[in-house]
Parts: sequence; C-alpha cells; structure tokens
Amino acid sequence: MTMPPLFLGVLGVFGLMVGSFLNVCISRIPAGESVVTPRSRCPNCKTLIVWYDNIPVVSYLILGGKCRNCRTPISAIYPAVEIVTAIAFVLQGLVVGMDGPLLAARLVFTAMLIVLFGTDLHTMRLPNVITYPGIVLGLALSLFLPPGIVASVIGAAVGAAIPWLIRWAWFRSTGVEAMGLGDVKMLAMIGAFLGWQQVWVTLFMASVAGAIVGVVLLRGGGRLMSARLPFGTFLAVAAFAASLVGDALITWYLGLYA
Repeated sequence: MTMPPLFLGVLGVFGLMVGSFLNVCISRIPAGESVVTPRSRCPNCKTLIVWYDNIPVVSYLILGGKCRNCRTPISAIYPAVEIVTAIAFVLQGLVVGMDGPLLAARLVFTAMLIVLFGTDLHTMRLPNVITYPGIVLGLALSLFLPPGIVASVIGAAVGAAIPWLIRWAWFRSTGVEAMGLGDVKMLAMIGAFLGWQQVWVTLFMASVAGAIVGVVLLRGGGRLMSARLPFGTFLAVAAFAASLVGDALITWYLGLYA
C-alpha cells in the first residue's frame, strides 16, 4: 500500500530528528564516548546547547551557522546529515509503503548506514558497536521479515567471505591491504539485513563507484595508488540503493537472459 503524503511528511520530520542523534553518534562513537551523556555542547566554548538551539536544520539557519555564545562557525555537515536522513527515510517510506514492521527495520538499517558512512569518511573506521549488533539485529529481524532467515544467514556469510578473500588475495599479491576488517563486518551486516543476492548488488555498485572516484583522485594527484579509500562510504551508499531498487535490478538483469 502506498504511503499517504501526510505520513511521508511525518517520516521526513522524524528523519530530521533521528539525523540530529546520528550526528552525535558519528562524532562520539569513534572516540569511545557515550552518545547519551553529556548533553550536546559547543566544541569550542563548551557551552551546553539549549533545546531551542538544537532544533534540526531550523536552529542552524536561525543562528547563521554559528554558536550563540562564542560565534564559532558550526560545520554544515550537521544539518546535511539531518537532511540526508530525512530524505533517506522518506525514500524508504515510498518504497516500503505501509508495511510497518518492514519499514521500521529498513529505517534502522538506513540509520546504521549513515553512521557508518560518517565515521568511515571522517576517521577511516567502521565501529564494531554498529556492525556487530547490526549483524545480530539483521538476522533476528529476518526470522519474521524479508529476506527470510535462510537468505539472511547466507547473506551474512557471503558478505563476510567475499571482502575477506579479496583482502587476503590482494595483500598476498601486493603487500597492501585492499580492505579493512571493518569492511568485512559491514558487508556481513548488509547481507544479514538484505540477503545474499543484495550482497552482490551492493558490492558491484560500491566497487564501480569506488573505482571511478579512485581514478579521478589519481588523475588529480590527490592520492597514491597505495592509499586506502574509505570503502565503507561506498558500501553504505550502495547498500541503501540496494534496499530501494536492488530487487528491480536483479529482475532486470535476469530478464536479459530469459
């Protein structure tokens, strides 16, 4: 059933609120800090941020992108994460519709992907506190929801095996680690949520995107061939796309050989 516009609007507002929390996760989890306490504060003057200065996007615009107390500029990344989360939630609503349990699962999955994207982009780390519980949660939810427990278990296994084998083979041949273990655990999490077929879709799209970005950076002189790209960022975007259109892509591809 198609989701009514009113519910999509509510979903968008909910996404803005969740995005505000995801900003906290992205900044604190890699540092090993609590995402609950202390309250949000200005990183420069340490002043606690009052509730009316912490309204997603709106407060940023009202304050002109600066701390009310010390006027230090606030990174535009914060409202960007909130907006991206809102858009991502609405897109999931458009695709999943009024299937409440499946939509809730996809929203949790999307939130995890956004956190992993942010942490890998900023710190080149994919925290275990997200990937390990994500694997368990994906498997648990698949007992009752698509893709089903069999596809989920196979997906987690295949998701872990493929990048691990690529990592091992590349290191043996070049002496350079092509992927970190975080990528292995992240793709296992993706497989647990989406199933083994979407692991291939995700890995293909992420690899193509990563190759294109890598070539552009190399030609621009920005990186050496031995430098690592934050592959988790590409996995996050590709997995989100797979959750939306992966089944349609597989159907289209198989139709070419029908």
